[in-house]
Amino acid sequence: MAALNVKINDLKLKNPVMTASGTFGYGLEYADFVPLEEIGGIIVKGTTLLPRQGNDYPRMAETAQGMLNCVGLQNKGVDYFINHIYPQIKDIDTNMIVNVSGSSPENYAACAEKLDALDGIPAIEVNISCPNVKNGGMAFGTSVRGASSIVKAVREVYHKTMIVKLSPNVTDIAEIARACESEGADSVSLINTLMGMAVDIEKRKPLLSIRTGGLSGPAVKPVALRMVYDVAHAVKIPVVGLGGICTAQDAIEFLMCGATAIEVGTANFLDPAVTKKIKDGISDWLDAHGCKSVEEIIGAID
Repeated sequence: MAALNVKINDLKLKNPVMTASGTFGYGLEYADFVPLEEIGGIIVKGTTLLPRQGNDYPRMAETAQGMLNCVGLQNKGVDYFINHIYPQIKDIDTNMIVNVSGSSPENYAACAEKLDALDGIPAIEVNISCPNVKNGGMAFGTSVRGASSIVKAVREVYHKTMIVKLSPNVTDIAEIARACESEGADSVSLINTLMGMAVDIEKRKPLLSIRTGGLSGPAVKPVALRMVYDVAHAVKIPVVGLGGICTAQDAIEFLMCGATAIEVGTANFLDPAVTKKIKDGISDWLDAHGCKSVEEIIGAID
């Protein structure tokens, strides 16, 4: 069988399949459906320094080939995570990674610093698609300056593997990726959701409570593939690809475009065992094509 193991900085993955934040809970919710230890990494739901209530309902809407959400990072805060969730997940035999969000560089850093002390958390994924409250609500990840400020602040206090999750709602995502790399990011993951909208024509109003939300699912895959390819050719750090991955073929496409690992998101809602199926499918494809390692196909497309 072909070797599936890959590395993201010092983070060793059994295989390149991870779960996307916000679609897999804390992993525990899926334990009855899929062997968690067979997943390369589990990225738990977004965690902030202080508790967040999230947005009003409705905050999810189905679309053709995807879904919209405006959940708003609802969570009970990092201290609750440390005291109540961490003891339940720290011994799961895979990489448990926390997605970190915030409203200022100081806010991100304070949350990351608390997680730095946890032995069972080998990495964080920093979500820079959050609104900068000091700059009129524009997401940090939509400007070089904003992205750099977050990565720099977190890097000063966080000493393990830092993956930075990039927003696709930008003019030049490669430029943002390079900025993150220069400030010390160990990896970048992309793409986060695309901004979208859905309308109820009978009520003559948006389907979502705050009008717009993040589009995910198969509809975004072609955009995600293009951006992963562009970023993989722009930076030297590993790239994690996500956006509409539902099958092993989808995952292989991302790997060939330059992703070292991938994340499965919306597909988890349709099939809670899809991560294992994708991992097994990658293995079968590699064996059928005479590959000794998954690394043989990473970045295969020039």
